[in-house]
Amino acid sequence: MLQKISTDKAPAAIGPYSQGIIANGMLYASGQIPIIPSTGELETGDIIAQAKQAIENAGEILKAAGTDYEHVVKTTCFLADMADFAAFNCVYEKYFTGKPARSCVAVKQLPKNVLCEVEVIAALED
Repeated sequence: MLQKISTDKAPAAIGPYSQGIIANGMLYASGQIPIIPSTGELETGDIIAQAKQAIENAGEILKAAGTDYEHVVKTTCFLADMADFAAFNCVYEKYFTGKPARSCVAVKQLPKNVLCEVEVIAALED
């Protein structure tokens, strides 16, 4: 049985998808970009500000599913520019202290021309 996750504390889906789906005790969250949920506006700062907002958006989906950053088993991170890798990691390591598995790639372009996008897969809490 699949359970859709939705919270107004993270950006609404901008397409035909859910913020997250729970299946077999795991949360599969859609990628989060640095949209400020309360305003719907983009965080337009540098990679540090955008990474913080994107990761916090993912955190709200984790919370809505009843889990947290410590239960994340895998992240996929997309950067608009690999030159931002070190700065992105400085933000990332403050949230994902359990060091989940991760892929991090540079892509040609991200939605709304943001600098990063973060998606997570997490186990539900015991």
